Amino acid sequence: MREQISKIIKSLVVNFPESQIDLLLEICTQSTIKKNDCFVSVNQTPKKFGFVTKGLVRYYYNDNEGKEFTKGFLGKNSFISSYTAMKNRTHSPFSIQALIETEIIEIDYNKWERLKQKNEVWNEFLISLLEKGYSIKEKREKDLLLLNAESRYKIFREEFSVLETEIRQHLIASYIGITPIALSRIRKKMGLINLC
Repeated sequence: MREQISKIIKSLVVNFPESQIDLLLEICTQSTIKKNDCFVSVNQTPKKFGFVTKGLVRYYYNDNEGKEFTKGFLGKNSFISSYTAMKNRTHSPFSIQALIETEIIEIDYNKWERLKQKNEVWNEFLISLLEKGYSIKEKREKDLLLLNAESRYKIFREEFSVLETEIRQHLIASYIGITPIALSRIRKKMGLINLC
């Protein structure tokens, strides 16, 4: 556990002090999210964030009719949270659901805030983490606005090639902003399936 989380933190902040990682681990707990259970549910006020050590989650929204819209997928070595809701102590506008059994390290937000106040290096870590998330969000928005559905699916396959067999096709369709029927047509055109 320590080696895994240390490696990710140090990929965001070079020369991150080992002593701070030790302090972080003191406020962590390990847990398992069963398949289809949520780490954060819509309208819940989150009090913790997580680090995925094994598994796969998706972020999704529900509209007023209950239709789901997949915001993103995150797997091993990812931090997961409804950050704005956690920081502002408001309800999460989306859910974070395990698509397969997922092991995480949970970090209590209030305890982490106290840790952050004692050492500036945690602010550097947070800024790097948010910058990384913002870059991913920017690219996703650009792709949704400027690319056609087939191009978006090809990008999904490049970025999430390992996940495609783990994720149901209707979730992939939701993620790239099309219907499952449209995705089947694209997959047929690409020679990935045969429709009779």
